[in-house]
Amino acid sequence: MEEALTVYKLLEELEIQYKKYEHELVFTMEDISKLDINIEGEYCKNLFLRNSKGDQHYLVVVSGSKSVDLKRLAREIPSTRLSFASDERLYKYLKLKPGSVSPFGLIHDLDHHVEIVIDQDLVGLDSLCFHPNTNAATVVISYDDFYKYLKNCENKILFVKI
Repeated sequence: MEEALTVYKLLEELEIQYKKYEHELVFTMEDISKLDINIEGEYCKNLFLRNSKGDQHYLVVVSGSKSVDLKRLAREIPSTRLSFASDERLYKYLKLKPGSVSPFGLIHDLDHHVEIVIDQDLVGLDSLCFHPNTNAATVVISYDDFYKYLKNCENKILFVKI
């Protein structure tokens, strides 16, 4: 849970209001739906992708109920063919393990290599749910505070309709 404590500390430094929920380990959106706690908000799916050369990486943030067409997304951002990045790349750039992919991993991307891609349907929502760099907890924050956090990270932000 040390990963989560780092996230909570940063949110507090940025004066970002959040709610936190600790729970059993979850790895998929289906696992989350089976939790015996009521977490209100839009649970976000976070996909760590790479381009075909492997020289650019993207963190895609989308509603958990949506599927992402990688070919279409590549045209929209624009990029060469997209595929899921390896576990090694995930750890290299965001210091995260599979199952805990989260925009909060950007705190480890000091070179601002990873571009964040946000589904426009998330903009303005009252409550977004993310893992705080561990899949044993969930953090709920407003979109405005999420954007404030992202601006602090200084990674490039792209908005697309997914």
